[in-house]
Amino acid sequence: QGVSIIWIVFAFGSAFFAGVTSILAKCGIRKTDSTVATAIRTIVVLIFSWLLVFVVGSQNQIGAIDGKTLLFLILSGLATGASWLCYFKALQLGDINKVVPIDKSSTILTILLALIFLHEGISLPKVIGVVLIAIGTFLMIEKKDANPEQVKGKGWLLYAVGSAVFASLTSILGKIGISGVESNLGTAIRTGVVLVMSWVMVFATGKQHTVRDIPRKEFGFICLSGLATGASWLCY
Repeated sequence: QGVSIIWIVFAFGSAFFAGVTSILAKCGIRKTDSTVATAIRTIVVLIFSWLLVFVVGSQNQIGAIDGKTLLFLILSGLATGASWLCYFKALQLGDINKVVPIDKSSTILTILLALIFLHEGISLPKVIGVVLIAIGTFLMIEKKDANPEQVKGKGWLLYAVGSAVFASLTSILGKIGISGVESNLGTAIRTGVVLVMSWVMVFATGKQHTVRDIPRKEFGFICLSGLATGASWLCY
């Protein structure tokens, strides 16, 4: 009975740290460019993910990864990177209470994509759950802004939707990618792809010089958000 209950504790822990990640990230991108912040926090997440690999002892399996698995891990990493870049840009521009629900609506897209590409069945309770999630998301983002001046237009909405779309693609590609590799190792490889992608974006947009101007307090929040992400993954 203890084993059957403890997974619930870890699941709530994963949700808790995921929520903390959003708050810490929002605090860390008030003056810092969101792309730069994503690149920095990914370093922290990468360290954490490889730490997990060595904890479970799956580092020796790297040489056994086949080409197809590696390809889907890379594609999943690119989708993750795109999702993170969109998500933190949306957080920087919009209200966290609206951005997060839209991002989490990726659950709906993931279920639909899993039905189409992975041929996973969908039951009536799942359909009801999807409809309720959609209705709840709509109600949360339709609420009038308490202070409209705090939200810079509707650009955040496009980034939030992009975050959800790429997050759902991450799940589908990741599902295929980790079928032939230990999950922690697969996550570490994906995170390496995200790191490369995020720093390429930093240099492509010419924002690498802003790294030295990041306020110390915001830098701390960015690193803490990376640790929170790692903690969420560990529980998950």
